[in-house]
Amino acid sequence: MNFQQLRSIREAARRNFNLTEVANALFTSQPGVSRQIRELEDELGVVIFERNGKRLTGLTDPGKGILKIVDRLLVEAENLQQASLEYSGQKSGTLTIAATHTQARYALPKVVQSFRADFPEVRIALQQSAPDHIAEWVLSGKADIGIATEGLSQFSDLVSFPCYRWSHLIVVPDGHPLLAHSPIRLEDLAAFPLITYDVGFTGRSHIDAAFAQAGVKTDIVLTAMDSDVIKQYVSLGLGVGLVASMAFDHGRDKGLRAVEASHLFAQNVTRLAVRRGAYLRSYAYHFIGQFAPALTRSEIDAALSTDAPTAD
Repeated sequence: MNFQQLRSIREAARRNFNLTEVANALFTSQPGVSRQIRELEDELGVVIFERNGKRLTGLTDPGKGILKIVDRLLVEAENLQQASLEYSGQKSGTLTIAATHTQARYALPKVVQSFRADFPEVRIALQQSAPDHIAEWVLSGKADIGIATEGLSQFSDLVSFPCYRWSHLIVVPDGHPLLAHSPIRLEDLAAFPLITYDVGFTGRSHIDAAFAQAGVKTDIVLTAMDSDVIKQYVSLGLGVGLVASMAFDHGRDKGLRAVEASHLFAQNVTRLAVRRGAYLRSYAYHFIGQFAPALTRSEIDAALSTDAPTAD
């Protein structure tokens, strides 16, 4: 039994049993992955995967139990490496943060600046993507911390913590007819083309839910992951923008006006996630404390040590 065999098992389950994707993730060949899986099954005397010919189609009942053990073994192996660096007194390293564009652009700069002043020997790798990809990176160990508004709480193998609440703003050019409405209603917004975030990003679900519950049809003509892109197209007159409150700067966003929309859309909660059972270096705790000052180390440790909830 070796770690490459264990990684092949874990990645096959994570990547919907697609051995081509598993091979790419592990930087090996598809036949190599198949061989690793077969060798481990032969050694254990247990069939882990269901098959249709040579294609993997699912986990057997024993395979489901074995996968849980494999996950724990690989997490603890990675924890052992982190602990050895911590206990040997090494203060250098890399902290990988996966975040959405909005969080990376508006919420993280001051935190990163302060962190770098306290830990000048720690390199920060900042990755930006969609919430599902962020979750995948944290689960796989490619990122230490994930930060997003949507999606992170849906993964049982992640521990996520609420960090701060925020609302959406309505953004229009100076002189726009909507500025004459007080307060602005959903029906008023729906009279204009709308520009906002892609589905699954930055509280978009609350925007869609509000219009759906009110029975108001919208014309969303453009979506983007990046708040600055949305504001740029608003400034060109393509529509009314709906952006995160932290994404608007009255001094920098010349020619645009922002109107509070907390009465229209539900509040959003930005969450920070780490992998359940992970060993965090001291500087990771420090970063979390700067991003979410209300979180204590004991609260984080207690959450990390709990088992993932099981389905009924």
